[in-house]
Amino acid sequence: MTLFAALRAVLMFGLVLLAWPAMAGEVRDPAVHFFQDSFNDLSEEAEIAQEEGKVGVLVMFETDDCPWCTRMKDTVLNQPQVQDYFRAHFRVIALNTDGDALVTGFDGVEVSETEFALRHNRVRATPTFLFFDPQGKLLTRYTGTTRDPQEFLWLGEYVVGAHFKTERFSRYKRKRREESS
Repeated sequence: MTLFAALRAVLMFGLVLLAWPAMAGEVRDPAVHFFQDSFNDLSEEAEIAQEEGKVGVLVMFETDDCPWCTRMKDTVLNQPQVQDYFRAHFRVIALNTDGDALVTGFDGVEVSETEFALRHNRVRATPTFLFFDPQGKLLTRYTGTTRDPQEFLWLGEYVVGAHFKTERFSRYKRKRREESS
């Protein structure tokens, strides 16, 4: 192999590495692009959501050792279209159901993350996604993982379009799946 051929091969390999994220489908860190920085004051988050014209606040309850939470972060919440959609419509924060950090609820009462999850919101499994309106009223709850990013986007549409008032998410997603077939 000549020096020119070797340089050309190295250059081509470098170009492939640079293009790899686009070829493989871009992913972004959910800690930066999905969840928003928060002081865990939900009444403040609700105020911001209202000022920004958003539907409300999305809280993901997780634990450090939850494989399903990790799966959601690694396969769904890292997708740019998911991140962009949810950030456009919600203030998005994560709370640890085993955590000791303080959370100020919509009522202004400060409790630990664990107490907020277990006593105030009856979270028994992770991940659990709770959608609240800007007044702190629970709109809907979803426990577990979604099949893929599309199904999670449908969950967002379900809340944004207020479909939870007239049908269960299982029926909504079945209709959406049939429409996209």
